[in-house]
Amino acid sequence: MNDPHTQRTPRSLIVTFYGAYGRGEPGAPGGPAAPVPVAALIRLLGALGVDPPSVRSAVSRLKRRELLTPARTATGAAAYGLSDAARQLLDDGDRRIFGRPAARLSDGWVLAVFSVPEEERHKRHLLRSRLARLGFGTAAPGVWIAPAQLYEETRHTLERLQLDPYVDLFTGTHAGFAPTADAVARWWDLDAIAAQHRAFLDAQEPVLQRWSRRRSVPPEAAYRDYLLALDAWRRLPYADPGLPSPLLPEDWPGGRAADVFGRLHAKLRDAGAPYAHEAMTGA
Repeated sequence: MNDPHTQRTPRSLIVTFYGAYGRGEPGAPGGPAAPVPVAALIRLLGALGVDPPSVRSAVSRLKRRELLTPARTATGAAAYGLSDAARQLLDDGDRRIFGRPAARLSDGWVLAVFSVPEEERHKRHLLRSRLARLGFGTAAPGVWIAPAQLYEETRHTLERLQLDPYVDLFTGTHAGFAPTADAVARWWDLDAIAAQHRAFLDAQEPVLQRWSRRRSVPPEAAYRDYLLALDAWRRLPYADPGLPSPLLPEDWPGGRAADVFGRLHAKLRDAGAPYAHEAMTGA
């Protein structure tokens, strides 16, 4: 579930919806949901406060980016399914968003070293922005670093964007000279990442507390709160590369934020699926 830096926009909410309920996985609580009728998207986004023109405009942009593909339902209604590239994006995102294992010091690092010809300097900006979105820190000009567990996703992403000819990837350990914890504090802005976790907690801990007091879980309310929580959460596993805990400050809020999202996911995702399923199928 990618595109993590455009949260709470209609486009972001549509991507979040497809990631949560619109992929049509066999046996998933949301049921077979691809392609999704445009009318259903308008209703489902309307529940989150998005008006129909904004939904249509966002769908058009996602189509131009080749993430959504036009289709027809069995009754001939206009609908949109996911492109193969979009499915790969969502699959890569799942591994981060839903229970990414913590990195260990012994896992080491992946380095991305790139060189882009001056006549293609626009690709230099694309490379930097994409590596940043993947969670890489900057070790030196043209040298980016991340925990080694991000290697496969990095490789997929660079190949998909046809940026792999400009990049060499290496894996290894940090051998000096500064202590690794000190180096990590230079490679990433840990204060900024911690602030994002705390903002998520400020917004979503009250939601979890509210649901913890409720005896019933109405599907539409569960769907709405889950989509908003997921849309807010899914950028954090990209901003936060999942550094080994010995390299983080003692009061690091990432674990508590992950716990709050995990509990909201467990309580609301499946509970909201009947509302999404009914909107997509008209059942």
